[in-house]
Amino acid sequence: MTHGAGAPPTVTRRDEERSRPPGPRTAHDAWPLAVLAGVFTLAQLALVRPTLGLGWDEIVYTSQVTTHHPAAFFSAPRSRGVSLLVAPVASWSDSTVLLRIYLALLSGLGLYLALRAWRGLFPTRVLVTAGAFFASLWVTLFYGPQAMPNYWVAVGALIAVGAFVRHRQDPSSTGTLWAVAAGAALMAWMRPTDAVWVSIPLLVLGAVWRRPRLPAAVVGGLLAGGVQWVIEAYASFGGLSERLAEASRIQGGLGLHMAVDDQLRSLGGRALCRPCTGEMPHPVITLWWFVLPLLAVLGLVVAVRAGRALRTAVPLACAATAALPYLFTIAYAAPRFLQPAYALLALPVADALWHLVTAPRGRWRPALRGVVAVGLAGHLAVQLTVLVHTVDRSAAGRQDWARTAEGLHRLGVVPPCLITGHESIPIGYYTGCSSGATAGNNENMTAEDIRRTAERLPVAEITRVGSRPNAYARTWPVHRVEDYEIRVAPAPDTPRE
Repeated sequence: MTHGAGAPPTVTRRDEERSRPPGPRTAHDAWPLAVLAGVFTLAQLALVRPTLGLGWDEIVYTSQVTTHHPAAFFSAPRSRGVSLLVAPVASWSDSTVLLRIYLALLSGLGLYLALRAWRGLFPTRVLVTAGAFFASLWVTLFYGPQAMPNYWVAVGALIAVGAFVRHRQDPSSTGTLWAVAAGAALMAWMRPTDAVWVSIPLLVLGAVWRRPRLPAAVVGGLLAGGVQWVIEAYASFGGLSERLAEASRIQGGLGLHMAVDDQLRSLGGRALCRPCTGEMPHPVITLWWFVLPLLAVLGLVVAVRAGRALRTAVPLACAATAALPYLFTIAYAAPRFLQPAYALLALPVADALWHLVTAPRGRWRPALRGVVAVGLAGHLAVQLTVLVHTVDRSAAGRQDWARTAEGLHRLGVVPPCLITGHESIPIGYYTGCSSGATAGNNENMTAEDIRRTAERLPVAEITRVGSRPNAYARTWPVHRVEDYEIRVAPAPDTPRE
């Protein structure tokens, strides 16, 4: 008698196992994630190279905490999270190599912790595949060792969303609530507006489920990470609405803009596509961008059929809201803007890939495995090719700034000093000078301020060859350095302070 009163409740136990929240994971499950994080770290150091000089935005963030360079102008859209992230190194050392190594190690640790938040929700092989996909994108490898915020928003998003789903399945766990708050705080610490967009589905679901602790953890994390940005809004910009309005102005006026084509153009290795003109990259370079959402939808279909839709639908929803403002509300593009969306999409994509290579039976299985293997190999080759091209181009541009700084030193522009005009922020940093602008997004002084500074310090105005200088510098002696015309203010008659 197999179904009598004394029969073992085999079917019941299986049902309980399927509905039960994930139990404790063994330490063995974490090793593949740790190996992946280590490979990611080494790949950054080998392919991006620690000797790569600081870029424009990195200079702004790093100069806020270093004692070796004057602080650059800090505009309304920026947040202090990156500055605090680099402070343990930048506050006492001006070594770019040391900073790159530190950030590469930190980004590897961040990837490991982000994937750990999903243990028990997906098999380890899916997590490793998702992490490998995200880590192998050229934009992830390129920005991992850089002092930029978007990668860290992606890490925070993975932690917050993963912990959110785990707490939904196991409401007794208070540790997952703290992880939700920590992930939300990390996002808001880096980019408060991005954090809000990522968190919208979490707040809606928490309210629908009537689980007040979940939205409370999300809001608490957002407030903890974003409070400094709000305080600074009132201290330096006249209020929160004023800072948001100024941030919108700097970004070209937020509104309804179709930036999908801009993002496609940026996939060829353009760090900033503004204005985003020119030809589209070769279709081979952009193909993965069209395949990505198709695989994500397949992952959702697979999850629904398997009765585990929640753990796939939530990251998909958060990826959609994370991408929405950068696809439809700004008039320019940078590939790093979509890093949080890529990180969240990687989970259902990896689940779909494993379904393709394991689920089909008969003659279709070898064929699909071959297609997936060839597709992944081609994808990796494309990403590495774009990465090498991007690194080389970025290194050349930063070397140009360094050579221009050497030319300025030969002209007597040495710290303490002031640089104005074209690319004054990066060239000023490489020269060791302050940077100033009388107009534009980085306006921080008047022409009269510059004239008074020239009475006591070396001041130089930089323009492109043939471009018209600002009025205050038109009578200054002009010199040719690299591709620039440099006008240096006459030495003051009185001793410099």
